Amino acid sequence: MSLVAKIGLGMLIGVVIGVISIFFGGNEFVLNWIKPFGSIFISMLKLIAIPLILVSLVDGISNMTDTSKLSRIGGKTLGLYVATTVLAISFALLIANVVNPGAYLPQEKRIELKEKFAKDAQLKQEKASDVKSSRPLQVMEDIVPDNLFKALSTNGKMLQVIFFAFLFGIAMVMSKPELVEPVKGFFKGVNNIILNIVDIIMKYAPIGVMALIAGLIVDVAGEDPAGALDLFKALGVYGLCVIFGLMFMIFVFYPTIITTFTKIKYRDFFKAIFPAQLLAFSTSSSAATLPVTMERVEHNLGVSEEVTSFVLPMGATVNMDGTSIHQAISAVFIAVAFGHDLTLMDQLTIVVTATLSSIGAAAVPGAGLIMLVIVLGAIGVDPAGLALIIALDRPLDMLRTVVNVTGDATVAALVANSEGELNHDPSKVL
Repeated sequence: MSLVAKIGLGMLIGVVIGVISIFFGGNEFVLNWIKPFGSIFISMLKLIAIPLILVSLVDGISNMTDTSKLSRIGGKTLGLYVATTVLAISFALLIANVVNPGAYLPQEKRIELKEKFAKDAQLKQEKASDVKSSRPLQVMEDIVPDNLFKALSTNGKMLQVIFFAFLFGIAMVMSKPELVEPVKGFFKGVNNIILNIVDIIMKYAPIGVMALIAGLIVDVAGEDPAGALDLFKALGVYGLCVIFGLMFMIFVFYPTIITTFTKIKYRDFFKAIFPAQLLAFSTSSSAATLPVTMERVEHNLGVSEEVTSFVLPMGATVNMDGTSIHQAISAVFIAVAFGHDLTLMDQLTIVVTATLSSIGAAAVPGAGLIMLVIVLGAIGVDPAGLALIIALDRPLDMLRTVVNVTGDATVAALVANSEGELNHDPSKVL
């Protein structure tokens, strides 16, 4: 069976176990003997978050070439990637605030969840009080670590880890190639090891999903079967919100940019990159799709080899618009479900944190969950809230990977057009 089928089966088994427990009084058994396996899955995701961010960012940045042209192309690429990510997150927050899928959980259920995580809510309030009394530029000060090992010791300091990774990677680019070649080899090797660890964790995902879903149904529904139906209703609205945001990016946002700033037609754009989109959907990995993406962008969109070879590998590392949309909507959904009232500062924190964490997201299945842990931590929401949405993560991961790949191709075409290196020929679009 494929991983998608296994996770789907695990979700189904979890639902069955949870519902049976509600009707036949097996709640204690589920909470004591099944739910812990879900907690283990969450802990494994948190375990790999920091090394994944640090190594993948350093490896990606260190592959830049220090020439004037590529510096110019690099500036345009990073600028466009960050701009599209910020716009994607802002649009996602708009959807989440207008629809408010977390509100579809009954008020009493949200109160129950809030009481279960009362300690975390209190910590959030204390953090908010600290922010109010802090200096205006305290946020900028907090991004710069004074002790790297202290920053590495907790997921709550992830922005500091990202800052160091950027600094380290840029310093490697500035150094003589022969001196840093062993270091680049080290990070490339460690990055490969980390990605293999992610693969191992995702093999455990079906069991983790089963345990989380069963425990979640028991936690939320308790002895009331109607509570489970309320949960599924809220999850359905949440999933539709994410899908709407992703579809908007694929069918409206990117094509509009392409047709406005280049001579590529809407239909030609999709015909050119459709094989890459299809592979992205089936693999849920921008990295696995990269060879096909590069081939289609170069030979069918007409982007020069020089631009393609720089922009697309960079995009597989730093451009995660689909992941960002998922993170923003998920963060709001989980926060509301747990009874957290998000302030304007919390919303801005989501924008900043989701943007920066998406830059460091690995182009592999399941990485979005790890990045969501970071976003939830930044706004003071317990990472256990992942249990609410993890069952839907795999199909949504497939869709958001399509968005990520489509965004990479869009930026590559824009950069090539600005450099006069876009030679699109509609007759070559197959």
